[in-house]
Amino acid sequence: MSFASYLSAVQGSDRQQESDWRLLLRLLPYVKAHRRSLVWPMFLLIPLALANALQPVLVGQAISLIRQEPVLWFLENQTLRSGLNLVVTLLLLTVAVRLTLDGLQSYLVQKVGQRITASIRDDLFEHVTSLAVRFFDRTPVGKLITRLTSDVDALGDVFSTGAIGIVSDIVSILVLLVTMFVMQWQLALMLVMLLLPVTWLIIYFQQQYRKANYKAREKLSELNAALQENVSGIDVVQLFRRESFNAELFRNTNQSYVSSVDKTIFHDSAVSSTLEWVSLVAIAGVLGLGGLLAMRDAMTFGVLASFILFAQRLFDPLRQFADKFTAIQAGFTAIERIQDLLNEPIEIQDPEQVNRHQLPQSTTVPGEIRFKHVWFGYKPDEYVLHDLDFTIQPGEKVALVGPTGAGKSSIIRLLCRLYDVSKGEILLDGVNIRDLPQSELRRRMAVILQDGFLFAGDIKSNITLGEDYSLAEVQQAAKNTNVAQLIEQLPQGYDTSLRERGTNLSGGQKQLLAFARAAIRNPGILILDEATANLDVGTEALIQDALDKLLVNRTAIVIAHRLSTIRNVDRILVLKQGRLVEQGSHDELLAKSGLYASLYRLQMLET
Repeated sequence: MSFASYLSAVQGSDRQQESDWRLLLRLLPYVKAHRRSLVWPMFLLIPLALANALQPVLVGQAISLIRQEPVLWFLENQTLRSGLNLVVTLLLLTVAVRLTLDGLQSYLVQKVGQRITASIRDDLFEHVTSLAVRFFDRTPVGKLITRLTSDVDALGDVFSTGAIGIVSDIVSILVLLVTMFVMQWQLALMLVMLLLPVTWLIIYFQQQYRKANYKAREKLSELNAALQENVSGIDVVQLFRRESFNAELFRNTNQSYVSSVDKTIFHDSAVSSTLEWVSLVAIAGVLGLGGLLAMRDAMTFGVLASFILFAQRLFDPLRQFADKFTAIQAGFTAIERIQDLLNEPIEIQDPEQVNRHQLPQSTTVPGEIRFKHVWFGYKPDEYVLHDLDFTIQPGEKVALVGPTGAGKSSIIRLLCRLYDVSKGEILLDGVNIRDLPQSELRRRMAVILQDGFLFAGDIKSNITLGEDYSLAEVQQAAKNTNVAQLIEQLPQGYDTSLRERGTNLSGGQKQLLAFARAAIRNPGILILDEATANLDVGTEALIQDALDKLLVNRTAIVIAHRLSTIRNVDRILVLKQGRLVEQGSHDELLAKSGLYASLYRLQMLET
């Protein structure tokens, strides 16, 4: 079961009302998946705790041996020299056990923690990439990156240093308490009485830390979002001389983040300082009560020395417990934030059952597209498309024309099912696209956008996009779209490395690669969204020749602001404010002297 489905199954009515343990229980699927790897780290807790508890006992026995006080059974009838040699040997053995097993356990635990973290990050990435485009419209990229990196890392600390570490500290405390009660119950009871209020204080401060940490991570998300926005828009920042202004905005956001972090530091420091003072009080209590008992011969000085060390060691795991509890509280914050993201519903989903007989027979055959009384709005009841009803016949070339904001790109997004229609339905060869698997729908069509996105990698991988095409097929697609010559002129040809977003290529070169990317898939439906807008005259002539070949025996939808480029299409659909107001061929629409004729004549005057 994935993290997303498990969270959905067990989510409560209110995040604030959920206990910390319930949040931890939500991670059980990952713990169970790696339970075999946790066997050894858990098993090693016992010898580590015993070695830790035995060291104060051995030191105390050495003092009792020197003072000729009663000693434990293994030192009875031993001379001073032989007894001290035995104690030293056992001490060295416990030290060796702790040094060896502590490092091994730490390695094994952190290894498991990293595997669990990787699994969570994989599930989170898979969920995020499955969300509808509508979600990304309202969510800054920087906030998503924070949740995928910083929050998941904090969650990983719950496993690698937190949860198992806390179990280790609890086992150590329990073993120490049992040992103390066996040796001297009065001093042990006094230390337990000190533990109770300290534990309450730790829990209180950690709860305050968690609240502050949640706010700090929200501020970190804002900081990363601001950073991402400025880096992405660096051209505008520099061209309009906004460096100082944006730096001041970033400084304010950064200061707000620092203030939030200061609060987390305060609560974390409060725990540490409290434990320091209480540990000193515990030692003073042991000296006071223990000294009184020793003076009355109710306890040996060796046992007193052991309890002074016990007082220190009892608060060491408690101090470590507090530090790890801080990591767990940060992990709880991360769980809450990741839960918010994983609880985001996947709006666009495949049908549960697919009728294979209804599916189009081939992805390379031209398809019929039918918009049947389609309404759509990016926000509820704010429609940008109104009752669109038209049919595009198989093999027909159709252009979408209209002023900015008329809804042309929205039609493309609905057809590709990046969004779902609000009312009505879209049919592909008579089948509602909601009844088609998304992979099947998108194999049927290729979309070439105005700004072709390129990934970091090489030319070949940006054409194949991870699909299994041979180099010969890539070269043939490039040749068919007149891109081959340009690619072969690059330093390493098809193996030329591209930087992020293809910044080492010109806008025209990136667009040409987008045409090759579409051609290699040989789709039955081709969609061009201002695909030639970034091309110069020479490059456009090359691509127009390629388009003439590419459009043969395909259904095509073309969006173009330059109306001169769509004269030869079979039909033109004219949109205005989300409504279909005219349709017909270029000559028919000019003869009507309507909106299309007005737009066309206006562009002719501009040229």
